[in-house]
Amino acid sequence: MNFKIIGGIMVIVACGGFGLLTAMTYKKELRMLREFCMILDFMIWELQYHQLPLAQLCRRSAVEATGTLKKYFQCLAQELENQILPDVRHCVYAAKIKVSNMPKNMNSLLHMFGRQLGQYDLEGQLRGLEAVKQECKRILNLRTENHDVKLRSYQTLGLCAGAALAILFI
Repeated sequence: MNFKIIGGIMVIVACGGFGLLTAMTYKKELRMLREFCMILDFMIWELQYHQLPLAQLCRRSAVEATGTLKKYFQCLAQELENQILPDVRHCVYAAKIKVSNMPKNMNSLLHMFGRQLGQYDLEGQLRGLEAVKQECKRILNLRTENHDVKLRSYQTLGLCAGAALAILFI
């Protein structure tokens, strides 16, 4: 009898933990989207007023960033300095591959970022970065709608699924 109760509690805790982990991952993705928008603003400003080379721009962006994005921009700056690959777009993809824990919603933004960076003159790059920033804000607005409701739903679904499984097993 005690083993069933202990097993039921373990199932509830495991499923509840999965719900909490899902909610924390969602929060992390939102934080990363907000940070990416801020870094894009920083890059646009730096390009407009200082007209830095791309490798140096990415180094400065890495200083402004934290966590995964910091690592990404450091890798991108390294790829641009080495310039083994034929163009900037391939360097962006190589840096994305090196940073393994990038959220899925960032892949489309980084793909768009890679197509815009280094392909055009200064005005074209500024317009391209502005387009990437607008897309980032659009995704961020979609993700923040009913943000609290979604987080509570993930947590509640995890606990309810655990309770349902525990009842089935007992």
